[in-house]
Amino acid sequence: MKNQGRSSDCWAYAMLAMIESEHIQRGDSVNLSVAYVLRMRLLDEFRRYYLTRGQIGFTDRGMGQTLINTIEEYGAMPYDSYQDNVNANSKEISNKLVYIADNNMGRGGGLKSAMSIAESVLDNTLGPSPLHVFMLGAEYTPLEFAHSVCQEDEYTALTSYTHHPFNQSFVLEVPDNWEQNRFYNVPIDTLEIRVINALRNHHSVCWEGDVSEPGFSFDNGTALLNNDSRTITQEMRQREFERFITTDDHCMEIIGIAHDNADKRYFICKNSWGTDNPYKGLMYMSVNYFRLKTIAVYMVK
Repeated sequence: MKNQGRSSDCWAYAMLAMIESEHIQRGDSVNLSVAYVLRMRLLDEFRRYYLTRGQIGFTDRGMGQTLINTIEEYGAMPYDSYQDNVNANSKEISNKLVYIADNNMGRGGGLKSAMSIAESVLDNTLGPSPLHVFMLGAEYTPLEFAHSVCQEDEYTALTSYTHHPFNQSFVLEVPDNWEQNRFYNVPIDTLEIRVINALRNHHSVCWEGDVSEPGFSFDNGTALLNNDSRTITQEMRQREFERFITTDDHCMEIIGIAHDNADKRYFICKNSWGTDNPYKGLMYMSVNYFRLKTIAVYMVK
């Protein structure tokens, strides 16, 4: 159980947790560095912000697919090679990098000079990044290591909305999908069944959705709707999405299924907010909450 602290990198924590769980399922074990992914993502953002003269905004946010895209381009690190700094605040780091970019644009010092200053900021806040990965007597580049833990096109992204046809892919229109990633669209009944089947076949799922509801309580370790006994339909999902009642706030890893004394089903979610709740950091999400408040899921293809 990890703690993202004051950073908004849940997309990285949840997707890396799913990859780690997939290796456990295969009889392997790997602990992956969030700090390395964050570093490479922030450098990429800095470069784009500088070269577009600030016309494309700087963000430290993303979706689950952002993690896959980042490690496919820049690689990955094990935790022991590049440990996470729980005191680092990605928003504060982003603000510093924007300030540096704006100053260097005005001076006309060029990208190389600006990138060097940005690297120094990341060295001071996240720590210097090693150039190679050493594990079990072998040496890897970050890209080689990433390909050893996550194959290209290994995971698929699913969603469920009616403003696009089912059984086709489309670019999901949420603010954090600034990369314009495509999601395969299925009915909510199908989405629920696919998640259950994945879990029963020992594969975890990365969940992305709305945690702004009053019934989402980390302190209680539960995610419930106000009226959790009603049947959640496709039309209800669509209405709340189009009225911006359902928002894209957070990512967690779904690791299992549970039932209460009334045989009500819950998804067991591994959060990234530490262990200070009744279930040592886990969350129990009702299936109705899942059906109404899920934006997207990611799972092994």
